[in-house]
Formats: sequence, C-alpha cells, structure tokens
Amino acid sequence: MPPVRKRRRTAVTAAVAALTAAASLTTPAAAGAAPVPRPAPGHPAPPAKQAVATGFGGAVSTVDPDASRTALEVLRRGGNAMDAAVASAATLGVTEPYVSAIGGGGYITYYDARTRRVHTFDGREFAPRRMRPDSFLDPATGKPLPFDQAVTSGLSVGVPGTLAQWDLALRRFGTRDLGALLRPAIRVADRGFVVDQEFHDQTAVNEARFRDIVPTRELFLPGGKVPEVGSVFRNPDLADTYRQLARRGTGWFYGGGLGQEIVRTVAEPPVDPEAERNVRPGLMERGDLAEYRAVPRKPTHVSYRGADVYGMPPSSSGGSTVGEALNILGNFRLDPRDPVTALHYYLEASKLAYADRGRYVGDADKVDVPLDELLSSGFARERACQIKPDQAAPAPVAPGSPDGRYDPCVPAGTQTRALAFEGPQTTHLVVADKWGDVVSYTLSIEQFGGSGITVPGRGFLLNNELTDFSFQPPAPGQAPDPNLPGPHKRPRSSMAPTVVLKDGRPMLAVGTPGGSTIITTVLQILMNRVDLGMDLPTALAAPRATQRNTPQVFAEQAFIDRYGRDLAARGHRLELFPGPPRGVIGAATGLEFLRPGLVQAVAEPTRRGGGSALVVRPAR
Repeated sequence: MPPVRKRRRTAVTAAVAALTAAASLTTPAAAGAAPVPRPAPGHPAPPAKQAVATGFGGAVSTVDPDASRTALEVLRRGGNAMDAAVASAATLGVTEPYVSAIGGGGYITYYDARTRRVHTFDGREFAPRRMRPDSFLDPATGKPLPFDQAVTSGLSVGVPGTLAQWDLALRRFGTRDLGALLRPAIRVADRGFVVDQEFHDQTAVNEARFRDIVPTRELFLPGGKVPEVGSVFRNPDLADTYRQLARRGTGWFYGGGLGQEIVRTVAEPPVDPEAERNVRPGLMERGDLAEYRAVPRKPTHVSYRGADVYGMPPSSSGGSTVGEALNILGNFRLDPRDPVTALHYYLEASKLAYADRGRYVGDADKVDVPLDELLSSGFARERACQIKPDQAAPAPVAPGSPDGRYDPCVPAGTQTRALAFEGPQTTHLVVADKWGDVVSYTLSIEQFGGSGITVPGRGFLLNNELTDFSFQPPAPGQAPDPNLPGPHKRPRSSMAPTVVLKDGRPMLAVGTPGGSTIITTVLQILMNRVDLGMDLPTALAAPRATQRNTPQVFAEQAFIDRYGRDLAARGHRLELFPGPPRGVIGAATGLEFLRPGLVQAVAEPTRRGGGSALVVRPAR
C-alpha cells in the first residue's frame, strides 16, 4: 500500500479535545429533534441532537452526537473527510455497539476533490474457506436452520472487514494514522456515555440472548439489568482494545493475538452452561483472517436528470439497484404537482429493479454479475415499458434479461425468487471537508447486536452478516442463485452509500441503514430532492414506502395517511412496515453543497431517536 498522504496538511494532530468541552460547536437543536435524556448525577449532560446544520469549513451527519462531534473536531484540527469518517466510525463502535463495531464491515463511497474522481472501498465481510452452499442447512433435517438459530451462532460470523477497510482508506486518502483517530473513541469508552432510549430499547430487544452468552451479558447487562435511560455506560474493554490496536496496528487483528481470540470465540461460543439456547459453532479459522483483504472497486455510475449518481458495486446491490431504478424512472416525467403519479412510478421501478437484483447480483468476485447491462439505458427502457401509468403490476414480477438485446416491450412475469432477509440494523454517516472531499459510509454488524457473541474481554460484538446469504440452494431446474454461501465469498448487501455530482462537483451525499429497504430509501430521497422539488431536509424527513418486489408495499403510517387511498386506486396494496422498529423505515443521513463552500448537513429529526448534524463554522 502507498504511504499515508500528507497533502494539504502538515503534522499529525494531537488527540481530539475532550468531547464535553465541545458544546460550543453545536447550534440550537432543530425543531423536532429527539429529547435528550437526563444525565446521571455527576456526569456531563449528553450533547443535544440537531437535524440540520448549514455552514462552512466541513460538515458531518451521523446518528450520534458523540460520533458527529468526533468527526467535527478532526476537521477543525486539519484532518480531511476520510480521517473524520474513520474517527467517527470508531466512536460509533462505542456509542452504537449493536450496529457498528470492528467485528463487522461496510462500504465507503468517496469523492476526491483533488482529482474530481469517485472511489469505493469494499469492506464487506467474507465467509470462511470452509463455508459451502449448504452450510445453513440442518444436517438432521436437510432444511434451512431456523433464522434465529442461524443468527445467534458462530456460523453466522463473517470475517470482519472494518479494520482492513479503515487501513486501506487511510493509506489511500487519509492524512492521520489510525492510532490518532482512535483516541476520541478511547476517551468516550473510558468516560462513558449517557444511555438514551434507543440504546436502552436495543439492549432490551436482545436481553434474552445476551443473558445466555457470558461476556455479552457481563458487558451489556451490567448488574444483570438493561441499562436505564440516563445512566452512564462505559466500555473499558473496548478502550483497551483500541489502545492496543493503536500501538500494534491492524496486523494484531488479522494475523496476531486478537485474531486468535476471535477465531476461538467463533469456534467455541462462550455460552452459559446453564443456558438452553443452541449456539452453533462457526467455521472460521486463523487463515481466513490472514487472507482477508478490503478491496478498492470501480463505483457504479448512472446519469439522472443532468446529475451523475455514484454508488457501491457488487458485492453490494445498492449501486446497481438504485442505478437501475433511476434509469427506469428517467423514462418518465415526474411532476412535483402530481406526487401520487411520481410515487407510483417509483414503486413500480423499485419492483422491477429488485426482481433483477435477486436474480443477477452477488459477489462479483465469485459469480458473473452483468453489471454493465443492468445499468444500461437499453435495459432500463425495456423494463420501463412494463409500467402502466394507472395500474400496479401484480408482484412479484419476473426478472428481465440484461443480455444486450432489448425489445420494445416484454410482458411482466408472475414468479420470482422470494425476497431474502436482511436485517435493518445498520448505520450511515456522511462527512465533507473544507477542500470538498466527501465520504458516504455505511457500516454494520447486521442485526441489532449482530451474532450476540462478544469476544471475551475485548468489548465488541461479532457480526452475523453471513445470514445475508441465501440459506437453501434452488431446486433442480430453477435459475441459479448468485447469493449462495461459498468460500471467501461476500454475501450480497443492500448498503448504498451514494455520492451525486453536478458538473463534476459534489452535489449530494446520502445513505441509510435499513437492510433491503436501504435501496428504496436512498432512491426515494433522491426522487424527492431531484424530481419533486424538496430541499434535502424535507426530502429526508418525508414519509417513506418500500416496494421490494413483494405483493405489499410496506410504508410508514404518515405515508399511508397521505397517499394510501390514491395509490390503492392504482392497485398498490399498502401495509404498515413491520419493522423493527415497527412503522419506521431507515435512519438516513445526508449532506448537500448549496454553493461553493457552503454545506448543509442533514440527519433524521425523529426516526430512531433522531441524528446529529454539525458544521465547522455555522452560517449566520
């Protein structure tokens, strides 16, 4: 790898100042921001959340005030967007441990202002070498394992990619070393943070399985109880792990002692002997960690209404499916005076793109993904011709044929593969610096709480990302499944960290958690902003619906109340999104360049407790 770049900056900064001293950096909380929990006696008040911040010198939006303030301090001290994104993600590993941890992975889409090029970094976990297409079948019955048993097991744990991805991204585009960027997170882990309702609820959802796994119970159920809102949660084990990573480097994780501990934990999950839960051992070996590599990839790219939309290529399906749906929508005029028709086309384009995603998209290192054809204008026109302006097609629809030979129209089918499960518990952050570099970064350990397995004494949970694979091979005569498990194969993901350029300059960056709803959330935000004339805060806060080639359109209640009757008249069957959390789709973050140098950072005002948007120098 090339050495860490020092462009535009000089020496490595000192540690980020104490986060509690940075309160002056925030502007008053935006209307509708989530309430702040009452602080524990003797502990500083938690930072307020604000959904929108506009200003100069750099911007950040995450789900968490500590993580946002970490990124902001890195920017204020001369770090760039990549430095700030890594530091922020490390802090999320402390404050959002059930969705973000070094035991997981993710995807980065990055705009480099110096070269005006977009890059992507694939840090998705891969399967152990011993993983086979039938690894999720119960040998006693020949049937797929029950999903809950597959999740809470060593079998679900993929080889983590987060640290390798940070190392690669910093070597390519960072200006600080990892040790310096871990210091803010170490401070938060040592000092602790005030438990809010979201952290309490996520712990409570996991309480039963956390109790059965000894190190997880000891860490996340202190005193045997779910942490109360307003109490202080500390993680000295993670602080020590971060300190050792700062000193020893990522080789300690992938080829050293920490890696051995991870493999041992996966092979022999530390389950309470009195627990009745069947926690199966995993297949990971030391060689799997040693062979893991994060991968730079060519981003997906489509043009939409005069803008250039860049996203994550396979192993993610985010860039290809968002891109295909935008290409389909580009065949129609979407009028902000008629949002119902626009939403009808959005739902129908999503339905078609998801059918093609399920049939063709997997880990491109292991299967042949016809990416260029999936993103071609000819294929989009062929798919668009199936959409009727006044009638929804019965779902599921069949996939198309991205073969380069495109007819004027192809009749819609009636059968396709069932939608594979993807946990909606992920997180997303966006960062821009004063030079115009932009990071859009989605990271995850899959479920809230991942596999439920904590590495003893290390303070972090291991992922369950391998449950994103299809569990059962297709029956004889059916089309092949590109998302079956396999040795060192990355499971398909819907993560869609997206960067939009206009005339070669950054316009927007957006992303969200939400499992397979990520794609539709990003797509709907882009349509709201580009086609329906909303500003970014309104586009991001607007009520959502998701159509993933299922008979139902799942939606938030506000969407059903506003559009349900008119869309039902066109044949759409709307139902409340089942969650988790029920009735809530995604938790997006985004930013927009309003004019050169002026950036608006945007977070959720209320979903999942609201997010935290900050800028270096607020506009007056």
